[in-house]
Amino acid sequence: MRVLLATTDPVRLSFLIALLRDGGCDPVVLDGHIGALEGGIGAFPRRLAVPADQEPQARRILREAQETEGWR
Repeated sequence: MRVLLATTDPVRLSFLIALLRDGGCDPVVLDGHIGALEGGIGAFPRRLAVPADQEPQARRILREAQETEGWR
């Protein structure tokens, strides 16, 4: 798995997941369960990752959508 970015914004994360799925990628949210521990205040960023072989395609999709904020 390759981490593409991290964000504390659940709406943006949802949008990026949909964008990547529409582009043929299989995104995974890492650290998603931390929300239960933090009480949903958004203090801990969730990481968005894809399989290593999909990283170039995923980065191209995000770049074309101008969604590069928080890239790793």
